[in-house]
Amino acid sequence: MRLGRYGIWTFDFEDRPASLIRDSVQELEELGWPAIWVPERDGREALTHAGFLLSVTERLTVVNGIAQIWSREPRWTRAGAQLLAEAYPDRHLLGLGYGAGKPGTRPLRAMNDYLDAMDAVPAPGTRRLLAAYGPKMLELARDRSAGAHTYHVTPEHTARAREILGEEPFLGVEHAVLFEPDAAKARELARTHLHPYLTSEYNVAKFRRLGYSESDIDGGRGSDRLVDDLVFWGEPEQVTGKLRAHLDAGADHVGIQVIGLEAGTTAMPHWRRLAEALLPAAV
Repeated sequence: MRLGRYGIWTFDFEDRPASLIRDSVQELEELGWPAIWVPERDGREALTHAGFLLSVTERLTVVNGIAQIWSREPRWTRAGAQLLAEAYPDRHLLGLGYGAGKPGTRPLRAMNDYLDAMDAVPAPGTRRLLAAYGPKMLELARDRSAGAHTYHVTPEHTARAREILGEEPFLGVEHAVLFEPDAAKARELARTHLHPYLTSEYNVAKFRRLGYSESDIDGGRGSDRLVDDLVFWGEPEQVTGKLRAHLDAGADHVGIQVIGLEAGTTAMPHWRRLAEALLPAAV
């Protein structure tokens, strides 16, 4: 699929009017961005969202990063993804994830069961990724999907993920960026973004697997080391230089999430700067 080396990963469209989303995504396509990743958290329904973005663009690949398995039954996910595959050949990629989960369920078992139900009826033309961090989920992504999507990880994790996946499966990595050269301001903004993840048991367990200690978690505040690793901040050339580390570590694609925006503002000015810095080099 035409994902390129870099794409946009954004919450920006979760609560924006359709007209603004249309104008924004069409400009992203004009700028040369090959792919956009959209989550499913507390705003848009994943497949409806993807369908709208596909309908107002011509070349852009739209990736669900992620569609939560608890949001719809497997048969509806399969049918919806198949419709998008038929309507927009090679332009939609379904990213599935455990998401918020449910009490008493095990992520690996829940994902296996969900995939079993999806695969009970073939869906020609559909492609999927799995959100994966730990070794067992990465192995599942390798064996039962086109590859893996990771979120809030380091280049070191990317290298380990590539070893588990092997050479062929796709590895897409999200990373947050912040165009702020002042260290104190950048870390303050980054901590605001990271706080929900640093106070979530599931995410804290992931960060511990990445090698961070309890002092790095720091009660949800995050040490400077952790913050600097998970949010690349600084001038554009500093930020883009750090993003390339994921590609060097084995990622096929990096989805870039711009954070630190004031309420009601758009990331478009930052997406334009990133396009100037990254897309010519990615051709």
